[in-house]
Amino acid sequence: MAEGKPSERDKARTVGPLRGLVPFLRPYRALLCGALAALIVTAILSLALPLAVRRVVDGFFDESLYLMDAYFGGAIAITALLALGSAARFYMVTLLGERVVTDIRKAIYDKVIGLSPGFYERLMTGEVLSRLTTDTTLVLSVIGSSVSIALRNLLTLIGGLALLAFTSLKLTGLVLIGVPLVVVPILTLGRKLRALSRESQERIAQSSAQASETLLAAQTVQAYTNEDISRGVFGHLSEQAFVAARRRIVTRSVLTAIVIFLVFTSVVGVLWIGARDVRAGGMTPGELVQFVIYAVMVAGAVAALSEIWGELQRAAGATERMVELIEATDAIHDPVAPLVMPARVRGEIAFEDVTFRYPTRPEIAALGGLTLNIRAGETLALVGPSGAGKTTIFQLLTRFFDPDAGRILLDGFDLRDVTRSDLRSQIALVPQEPVIFATSARENIRFGRPSASDAEVEAAARSAAAHEFLSRLPEGYDTYVGERGVMLSGGQKQRIAIARAILRDAPVLLLDEATSALDAESERAVQSAVETLARDRTTIIIAHRLATVKRADRILVFQEGQLVAEGTHGALVAEDGLYARLARLQFTDGAA
Repeated sequence: MAEGKPSERDKARTVGPLRGLVPFLRPYRALLCGALAALIVTAILSLALPLAVRRVVDGFFDESLYLMDAYFGGAIAITALLALGSAARFYMVTLLGERVVTDIRKAIYDKVIGLSPGFYERLMTGEVLSRLTTDTTLVLSVIGSSVSIALRNLLTLIGGLALLAFTSLKLTGLVLIGVPLVVVPILTLGRKLRALSRESQERIAQSSAQASETLLAAQTVQAYTNEDISRGVFGHLSEQAFVAARRRIVTRSVLTAIVIFLVFTSVVGVLWIGARDVRAGGMTPGELVQFVIYAVMVAGAVAALSEIWGELQRAAGATERMVELIEATDAIHDPVAPLVMPARVRGEIAFEDVTFRYPTRPEIAALGGLTLNIRAGETLALVGPSGAGKTTIFQLLTRFFDPDAGRILLDGFDLRDVTRSDLRSQIALVPQEPVIFATSARENIRFGRPSASDAEVEAAARSAAAHEFLSRLPEGYDTYVGERGVMLSGGQKQRIAIARAILRDAPVLLLDEATSALDAESERAVQSAVETLARDRTTIIIAHRLATVKRADRILVFQEGQLVAEGTHGALVAEDGLYARLARLQFTDGAA
């Protein structure tokens, strides 16, 4: 996928990107063929109506009442068939559009939910959401409406021109002289319209990204009284989107005005000549009426096609953006022929000369040449100042990133030789900022193991010292906790996250400041649960709290991506090095 800001990406120059929709249309060939059949039938019926009108006009005074009634009856029958065919076409085309766009949304979500964090360092979440909503809505309008209308008008144009020629070659030749006058502005302004359509979509995506970012951090924005600044930024981006949309609308309006004026001026001129031919006896009144109807149908088809062309260009840009996501490549991927891990590993971990730099900060080594062996069942504490590389170890262990050099082993398996799902099924993670979903407390805990029973969920909550506060909620465990858990305190969120990890019952447990938001009483209860949980599994803890670190089998001290010391709490304090200084600052003084 192309990197950079949206405005820096290649523009869609033609409607060619719409070919990206073909794989999504292919499974619904029957529905597509039915829609095309209904489309062709209705187009033919539309073109047959003027023939009946000609018969009525020319035979109005000369033919019998019976034939006149038959002609009118035939016109009504054609109209009825046209109505039924149009309804069938609308149903099938609209259903096809909804089905295809649903599949596209699912394909985009299926892809982006599995992309590594490195992908989201290049593309904001808000822009991804814009592609899931705004862009797919555009594509829906094209598949469910614009393409059908375009094909219908194209058939009307082709059939109408053929029947115009059948009615009067002379007048048809005069009509075709005016075609270049219509085509030139369509081609000229069409190119400008494509660029403006892409710009409009990009501006909308930028405003969506900004709104998503600030709304997810609404409390922080309000706490720092930056509402007016956020409103200003969003307002500015929205105005930019409006200005881009206005330029697109003006261009399209000018194009529409020019095309309609030229088309209908040409038609009026041709009819003027046709009226003179009728007076001179060169054609019958019915033929002129038939020619007029076909001319109006052809003119309307050309005008509609010029208008729909702009819609197709906008949809082409939207399709291009969606296909970019669906076809996005990720640096982290599963091997072609993965090794199969046992259902439950022992939990022996090894880092062999591992060096890693984050893609957005290639000049700084987050880890430099780390060699480390962790025994199965060992409890390890990682200590060091912010940015020392502790969280990076978790990121590499869960394979959100791969090392630039060296390798990481779990029970002898190189992490790059197994699937990410196999690897992550062996790990339970409690992040520093617990993630709470907009559902019930019970389902938030059950997220750790979706197949768990209610009893298992409650047992995990008891172990995490969460049962008491959950029982006091208005609907107990089934209480809705709000988006990102807004109805819960920081400590309550953390205990739910710990209960989730306990429920997962994985052989490797990763705790990133898992008790930092707990009060002293809750921390003691959770610490006891963590100690019980850690007995049968490999546990790695990032923590600054003395109570957590002191109980670890081994403490590793990191600084600037390097392992600078290791040992027990007592041994490291006796060395009077970095750990001792951190202990005095963070533990003895009570700092977090």
